[in-house]
Amino acid sequence: MAYQVLARKWRPQRFEDVLGQQAVTRTLKNALKSKRIAQAFVFSGPRGCGKTTTARILARALSCATGPTPEPCGVCDACIEIAEGRDIDVLEIDAATHTGVENVREVVIEGLAIAPVRNRYKIFIIDEVHMLSASSFNALLKSIEEPPPHVIFMMATTEQHKIPDTVLSRSQVYEFRTISGKVVADRLRLIAGEEKIAIPEEGLTLLARAGEGSMRDSLSAFDQVRAFAGDQIAVDDVVTVLGLVGRDLVFDVLDAVVSEDAPAAFALVERAIERGYDLRLLCRELARATRDLLILSVDPKRAADPDVAGDAERERLLAMSGQWSREDLMRAFDLLTKAEQEVRISDQPRYNLEMALLRLMHLRKLVPLGELLGLAPNQPRAQVPRVPSVPNVPKGLVPSVPTVPKVQPKAPGTGTNPVGTPGTLGTLGTDGVLKDRLLAEIKSAKSTFYNLVVAQAYRIDVSPSGINFVFQANQKNAKQQADDQRAWLQQLAEKLAGKPVPVTISLAEASTAAAPPPPIVTPRTSAEDSRAEAMANATVQAVLEIFPVEKTTVEEI
Repeated sequence: MAYQVLARKWRPQRFEDVLGQQAVTRTLKNALKSKRIAQAFVFSGPRGCGKTTTARILARALSCATGPTPEPCGVCDACIEIAEGRDIDVLEIDAATHTGVENVREVVIEGLAIAPVRNRYKIFIIDEVHMLSASSFNALLKSIEEPPPHVIFMMATTEQHKIPDTVLSRSQVYEFRTISGKVVADRLRLIAGEEKIAIPEEGLTLLARAGEGSMRDSLSAFDQVRAFAGDQIAVDDVVTVLGLVGRDLVFDVLDAVVSEDAPAAFALVERAIERGYDLRLLCRELARATRDLLILSVDPKRAADPDVAGDAERERLLAMSGQWSREDLMRAFDLLTKAEQEVRISDQPRYNLEMALLRLMHLRKLVPLGELLGLAPNQPRAQVPRVPSVPNVPKGLVPSVPTVPKVQPKAPGTGTNPVGTPGTLGTLGTDGVLKDRLLAEIKSAKSTFYNLVVAQAYRIDVSPSGINFVFQANQKNAKQQADDQRAWLQQLAEKLAGKPVPVTISLAEASTAAAPPPPIVTPRTSAEDSRAEAMANATVQAVLEIFPVEKTTVEEI
């Protein structure tokens, strides 16, 4: 007897054998029990998920000697002949071959008036029905709408959107889903046991992933690996035959990114090329691994899900999930998905992948702007102070860099800032020591907040009754930032004073917040004087603190 491939040998013969489509099979079984049989069915979904198989099982259920029944006997002439594809009353038509209107008229329309020879119904199973031409659909439309009582249409398609709405509206549409990797792996394990094939769990997982939700594709891959390795299959055999990328290599690449080891990343790409891996597939597996890590970061309990982590890789995935932030994983997934498209069209795919890994290492150094400014994580984006844009830095992010010291402008001979001028800190009151310590602590803990908000206050009043940060009427944004940090400021003041110290944020009255007289412009004596004056500006200092440079040039405009 000729060899029968696993996909045909293990084709489901009952509704219970159709995996991953419980909603469809349950509805059909209930319809059979209640004898409410539609005149036309459309089975839509991805390849290899059971559409045509379900149509054949439904045909057997309608034609069985004990039926119509949701449990066809499988032994009567009708059940056997339909399963073997030779029943004269069940016509299977490949629409990809019979696309013309003449074929439809000859095979379908002219046969509608002929009563079934033996069975209860004359059943037309049209596979890949979306391939029919527009004129063929028009010719078929009236037959689907008002067929003879002994005729039932079953149409299968992978592209439902190509079927005219007039046909869909006259049919019951059932949408099939891709089958989960766990369900596919369980089925492969059962088949391997029945066929006396030895294969480890990791190999079954790889075969299930290779099918991408298609049971038929996974069984075809299983047949291919069996032809190569026989009945004793190792994981390396699966990887070699199918050209799959082992998860160990994927994890090694992500480890190199985490440790910022660019030479190791280049060496791993070289290893993948030497093994003959498709770099597009490597990008896809890297993106899948970042997705798995993100799932574990959100819900560690999902580690037991085989679709996320296999038994052999579970511990390593859990350990790696703690090394990545969710933001890094989302950026990595986006970058690797784009890298796959770039590798697909590139003449030098290796270069694109290597540069993508380097960009990913750089992106891990980025921190949210709100975190860099010391703001609350849930603070609205609109309240974050504006900073100068930097080329090649993603929106909302700035490089995490060390701060640089700066010099506060001082009034001549006093050692303090002048009173009541915008952008200064006011005079020392009776609690001057507390004020100095408070400002020093703010600057030390949140230097950027100090420079962009506190240093811009119109004045800071310190008295036994509390501390009041006063801003001018045109400084509403700075006041809002101070309001957001008021609880923290009050906690800091209480810690320094050893007792509760109320902290208030207010706007100066118009009469007291009048603009200061314009400064007297004196001729600059040298370039050094101009540089010193520019570097003493509070705004310049704040920008240099966020974006430090080793060399600055001051030019007069």
